[in-house]
Amino acid sequence: MKVLAINGSSRKDGNTADMLNLVLGELEKEGYETEHIQLAGNTINPCKACFACAGKKNCVFGDDIFQELYRKMTEADAIILGSSTYSADVSSTLKAVIERASVVSDTNPGMFRHKVGGAVAVARRAGAMNTIDTINHFFLNKEMFVAGSTYWNIAYRRLPGEAMKDEEGVANMKNLGQNIAWILNKIK
Repeated sequence: MKVLAINGSSRKDGNTADMLNLVLGELEKEGYETEHIQLAGNTINPCKACFACAGKKNCVFGDDIFQELYRKMTEADAIILGSSTYSADVSSTLKAVIERASVVSDTNPGMFRHKVGGAVAVARRAGAMNTIDTINHFFLNKEMFVAGSTYWNIAYRRLPGEAMKDEEGVANMKNLGQNIAWILNKIK
């Protein structure tokens, strides 16, 4: 089974990447195939709301990395979306992924049905709950099973590498990975 993590942070290999890698590490221990895609440095254009994707199972515009990203999302058994918190929500890049994936899947129903979703947020101080909510609303609206942890899947710090010092955040990420593995084992 495949697990795809998408890092929506504007910083490559920063705190969000560290937290996603903790989640993926737990899944790899259980033998799951994992992939971690970082959106930093890539362009994801906003949805044009043209609905030309209806019946085509992917966006018709190939002027960015979305088509390949969406294909990988539909092939995965579990999707973990992670984002640093910007203005109390997900990054604009991850928001574009969520919006385009929503429209494509709405015009091609069932593409995410029964997949497992996991949300990860990193914040300096506040706003991370909105980030988690945005991601979980996407998962729930697409008929996915949402995995949780012992507390919110949030880590706090600012500079790259600092989130690894958030002991509770690190523990929550590892537990999230274990819970995703548990759900995947139940639905095999």
